[in-house]
Amino acid sequence: MQVSHEPRSPFDLPLFRTVWIASLASNFGGLIQSVGASWMMTSLSGSPQMIALVQASVSLPIMLLSLWAGAVADNLDRRRVMLAAQCFMLLVSALLAAGSWAGILTPWLLLAFTFLIGCGTAINGPAWQASVGDMVPRALLPSAVALNSMGFNVARSLGPAIGGAIVAVAGAAAAFLANAVSYVGLIAVLARWRPDLPPARLPRERILVAMAAGIRYVRLSPPIRTVLIRAALFGFAASAVPALMPLVARDIIRGGPLTYGLLLGAFGVGAVAGALGSQWLRRRFSTEGLVRLAAPALASGAATTAATDWLALTLLALALCGAGWVVALSTFNVSVQMASPRWVVARALSLYQMAAFGGLAGGSWVFGMVAGGHGVATALLAAAGVQLLSVAAGLLWRLPAVSQLNMDPRDSWREPETAVPVEPRSGPIVITIEHRIAEANVPAFLAAMNERRRIRRRDGARHWALLRDLGDPELWIERYHVPTWLDYVRHNHRRTHADDANSEALRALRIDGAEPVVHRRIERQTSSLPQSRAPDPRELNQVTDPTGSS
Repeated sequence: MQVSHEPRSPFDLPLFRTVWIASLASNFGGLIQSVGASWMMTSLSGSPQMIALVQASVSLPIMLLSLWAGAVADNLDRRRVMLAAQCFMLLVSALLAAGSWAGILTPWLLLAFTFLIGCGTAINGPAWQASVGDMVPRALLPSAVALNSMGFNVARSLGPAIGGAIVAVAGAAAAFLANAVSYVGLIAVLARWRPDLPPARLPRERILVAMAAGIRYVRLSPPIRTVLIRAALFGFAASAVPALMPLVARDIIRGGPLTYGLLLGAFGVGAVAGALGSQWLRRRFSTEGLVRLAAPALASGAATTAATDWLALTLLALALCGAGWVVALSTFNVSVQMASPRWVVARALSLYQMAAFGGLAGGSWVFGMVAGGHGVATALLAAAGVQLLSVAAGLLWRLPAVSQLNMDPRDSWREPETAVPVEPRSGPIVITIEHRIAEANVPAFLAAMNERRRIRRRDGARHWALLRDLGDPELWIERYHVPTWLDYVRHNHRRTHADDANSEALRALRIDGAEPVVHRRIERQTSSLPQSRAPDPRELNQVTDPTGSS
């Protein structure tokens, strides 16, 4: 009997298991550092505003740098990006520890150090999330994302308590040093990892161009766009629970710091349970079904927390909130990854992160205002109601089933030979593609070309248009521009197997299933030519390809 060696869990893969453990240690270090920084600010400045800025200085870079970091992660070796970010954060944390021990820190210098650590976190995030797909098979990606969420929530549950103990015994400088040491394990693992990646076939994109390409891809990808909308709505409503938890401990339970720690722990335990059970849930529910299960769980937990002052019941309610939190956010994360080809996955994840964090930040502010004016219980009940509305939003923006999408590149396109040599920077390039369509097939053809228009524009085409020949009603011409020949090559290499259905539909609609005729031309302005010189043939280059390779 042959024994299957297919991994059943991401933990069956030594690389993922080692990186996960090292990342868990790093997450603990980050939360310990956060406690130390907040406590040190209380001794450096009594201003509540300055104390609040400690957390803001860590989260602000995530909003500012996520898209740039995603473009960097998609254009460079992700392992090296993570390695550089981890080394940078180790250096900053070591300097912060040294400054604390030397007694030279001021409030603004402390904020500068925490901001730099936040920058490192922002740069590391998209590369780390996108690299999960390089570590595990596609079938195990949902489980791997859930396990990463579980690791973070384990750290969030226990890290603040450990950080508080370290600060109480040895001071804030020891907490900063513990954070610096926590990076060492992950740096060692990343330094030894040699991912088996295909060689790059094209030059890297310029960063601004890459950022624009990421935004364009997400905007013209309905599955990803829907996930971002739902993630922002969910995050807005879900934010009330962690944001108002200190007030729940003080005003509803009427407890102190120990009560607050118990509430955090209950939320974290629920998150761990949700991550562990997510694989079982995914086998039984669709993507939309998972969120429809998670969002009401969080809403009912928030409503119960608002309605009772019994600590035991509140702990159970917050555990339910934690489970719903992880199941929903890991589902959104997985959906973005599985709906994105590898060339743009880090940028798509960075935009998802911005949507989710934007919802969380906005919700925290709004429900904080409600709590200030009408009480904590009212704010939690309002958040529960909004969470249920986010479920109803699924009627308008239903989450797509992306598990069957094949986002691997087709790799069937080959760069055509041209009659006159062109360079990568030659352009603008104008492409026209001739289709011959019978009159009876015109409505179906127009519908298929509407989808083709989206695919073309998503992958970088500009000024797309569809023309019909007035003298030959069977002749239809698809036309689009790209800035350079390199952009044309890049555009065609971005086609995935998920786009095959559209190509097959168009092939079936053409007369006799004939392949289209493709013309590739370079655009030139006559006003740019000296009047005394005839145009160079390269400036009027035209290539005709009857094979249909576009």
